Amino acid sequence: MNTTDLIWANGELVPWEDAKVHVLTHALHYGTGVFEGIRAYETDQGPAVFRHREHLDRLEKSARLYYMDVPYSIDELREATHELIARSGLRSCYIRPLVVRGYGPMGLYPLDNPVEVYIAVWEWGAYLGEEGKLNGVSARTSSYRRISADSLIPHAKASGQYLNSVLAKIEASKSGYDEAILLDQRGVVSEGTGENVFVVREGVIATPLEGVEHGPPEAPLHGRVDRRALLLDERLHARVQLLDAALHRHREERQDLLGVLVWTVGVRAARDRGVRAEGSHRGEQLEIAARFRRAVRARRQERIVFA
Repeated sequence: MNTTDLIWANGELVPWEDAKVHVLTHALHYGTGVFEGIRAYETDQGPAVFRHREHLDRLEKSARLYYMDVPYSIDELREATHELIARSGLRSCYIRPLVVRGYGPMGLYPLDNPVEVYIAVWEWGAYLGEEGKLNGVSARTSSYRRISADSLIPHAKASGQYLNSVLAKIEASKSGYDEAILLDQRGVVSEGTGENVFVVREGVIATPLEGVEHGPPEAPLHGRVDRRALLLDERLHARVQLLDAALHRHREERQDLLGVLVWTVGVRAARDRGVRAEGSHRGEQLEIAARFRRAVRARRQERIVFA
């Protein structure tokens, strides 16, 4: 792991090695935390934080769904992130804001424990590997089902919920695959272990909308596009219509491009998905990825310009 010098912890910049919590911190035992995964991309004007406010808005909503009031405003967290990136001297980086229930009374009832907030930034390469950018990633259908809204809150990005993804990821790796695609309780395609899933079908982007952890926001990668699947305009504005697609595994069209979107990484094509894959979508895959790369470096993103 590439470390930096500082971490933002509850309003203060502290040395990386001193950013510690008590062993009896509530979140360590019961998973009572929420987080985000954000990217800052290098541009000719300095680092550009992609969809920063939308990510932090989802962070605040996830915390609220788990009865945590974030003690800092979205603007304060944005400013703290900007300062941390600048002080760390990074041109591009991964950004991890984290809200947790801290040290206090032990037991399942969490509301008497303090809410703590941390932000870390560091250099992190392609999440699914550089080769995946060119050749796509291999993915299998997981034997684990995506958590149900009857049990937890799938659209919240909560720490404890990721045990579901951890098991699916381990299973995929031990089976020789890069990733896993989880089905929901109905047997319908839901998402990857840490990615949204979409299908390009006859020039239309289709994706599940129920029971998934929504991207911030979802719209830019969904809707009607031209036959070559050129789906992101240069400013990454959403001018498309969402399609709630019930993507049944046995109904996946073999001529469709199945892809995964990692908001902190980019677009990847998925292959070897447990059905016979016919035809080639390499051109579409590369074009979609290229559009995404241009979009995240567009002029409308937040920038931290170094002097």
